[in-house]
Amino acid sequence: MVIDAHLHCTGRERADEVLRALDEARIDHAVLLAPFLDNGYSLHDPASLRRANAHLAQLVKGHGDRLSGFAVVDPSDPRSPADLQRAIDAGLRGCKMVPSGWYPYDDHVQPLFATAAALKLPLLFHSGIFIDGRSGRFCRPSFYEVLRDHPGVRVALAHVGWPWTDEAIAVALIDRIHGVPHDEAVFRLDISFGPPPPYRREVLQRALATLGAGSLQFGSDCFLPCSGAEVAERRGWVEALMDELALDAATRAQLMGGTALAWLRPGGGTPSVRPADGGADTATDTAASFASSALGAAHPPAPALPGEASGHDPSADEEDLPSPAAPRLTPRGCRRRGWLVAGGPRRLAPICC
Repeated sequence: MVIDAHLHCTGRERADEVLRALDEARIDHAVLLAPFLDNGYSLHDPASLRRANAHLAQLVKGHGDRLSGFAVVDPSDPRSPADLQRAIDAGLRGCKMVPSGWYPYDDHVQPLFATAAALKLPLLFHSGIFIDGRSGRFCRPSFYEVLRDHPGVRVALAHVGWPWTDEAIAVALIDRIHGVPHDEAVFRLDISFGPPPPYRREVLQRALATLGAGSLQFGSDCFLPCSGAEVAERRGWVEALMDELALDAATRAQLMGGTALAWLRPGGGTPSVRPADGGADTATDTAASFASSALGAAHPPAPALPGEASGHDPSADEEDLPSPAAPRLTPRGCRRRGWLVAGGPRRLAPICC
């Protein structure tokens, strides 16, 4: 089973397009993040994030076997605990946060973390340098240690915290030192590559040697809508590194899906796995087994959004904001594919979101 634990929505994607891309990339399940970077959505505009979460809840509705939607909230907003609860009630399954103007250890953001802990949610945090060139100082991996004050949260730190990869590994190592099983650990690392190509092998090798594959999970960090070929390319980067490191089949399976499955739904059964030789099982076949034996069994179909039966648009209740249907914009300096070109077409450096 392959789980892409880090896929960005922009507000322009459709469910059929997303599922087709996953099929083309041979991805069994994906974590979709509510839009927050462009098209009228902003980390600093809570009303736009509420609209983003409503969009994502509609997108994943009826596709719980293939898609897990993560809300995006601003913990510095005192209304964020209620916003998170509303998003979960609408069918989302976790939460993504980017410290921008707040530190994870700030007192005023702890109520949101407490709400996430009470809901036993998986959390994904940006860690490391951020695309805006200003917020990286809020995103040091060690700043997230405060999450240990909230038993019940399951945290993934994105991008192995690059450039603070040793610090990210050290944060996750504490669980290992104390003998906490991987599936019960507070921290694991999302290897959607923050490290540019010259760093990748060393970072992955160190993380595996120090933590084991049970603390690492695959994510493409692609921006939807995109082709399956783009997601497959990101997957290929990781598979090429696994080949270079001569990792065994069990380690590969853990890194590409097992860790994320435990993060999304701890303590569950083992779902069917696609034959390693790409045999008769298709992504859709495997996803059906996934729904009956793992995530789908743990998460019932998302309920209708407020007012859905009457055709009411929940976004109409929010402040008047630019329509997400506006032409898609990308963060300054960011290519559509989510990567910057540095020194030529084959040398890619990350944007880290």
